[in-house]
Amino acid sequence: MILRLTSFMGSLLLMALTVAPLRAQVDEIFDFMPLGGRSLLSQLVDQGLPPGELQAILSAKRTAEEWVGYLQERQGSVPAIQNLGEQELLTLADYLAFNMPASEISAQANAVELAAALPPDGRDLSLDYCQSCHIITVVVTQDRPQQAWLGTMSKPSHIEIDLTTAQREALANYLVLNAGIPIDLVPEELRAGGATY
Repeated sequence: MILRLTSFMGSLLLMALTVAPLRAQVDEIFDFMPLGGRSLLSQLVDQGLPPGELQAILSAKRTAEEWVGYLQERQGSVPAIQNLGEQELLTLADYLAFNMPASEISAQANAVELAAALPPDGRDLSLDYCQSCHIITVVVTQDRPQQAWLGTMSKPSHIEIDLTTAQREALANYLVLNAGIPIDLVPEELRAGGATY
């Protein structure tokens, strides 16, 4: 029995040592895709966003436009927010509009804990769902308005994808803000041969 348990534990350790580097390689492959709101908020915490500021974010309900104003007001006084580019600010604001308040999450959470507690963002959804049927390039190289993305997601080939209406809208908004990536910025192994919807 002890021998079996030791063998099992050894297998688990080997899997953990193998999976972590593979996950890092996968993440590196998709570096060309802009971060989504979950990752951006976690990154702000990693860069020293004060817990009081995180608490204010986690406990508020605002529209995307209101979040843009809120974040812009704090760019002068909160160094972590200062580092956000315009596209990142818009992406984060849109994510916050869909997912806040989330007051059940501790404002004392570190970046890793926060990322694990927050709902997936548009980048997460595109990698988890779009890529399950076709190469991600088909999606992220297209510059389309929200209604076109939502129309595609309503087609018979996409309607069976297990996303809520709010997740579909969040994914569409992420793509409106962040897709249209030039093909030469996509790693060669991920380039689709000109396929589109």
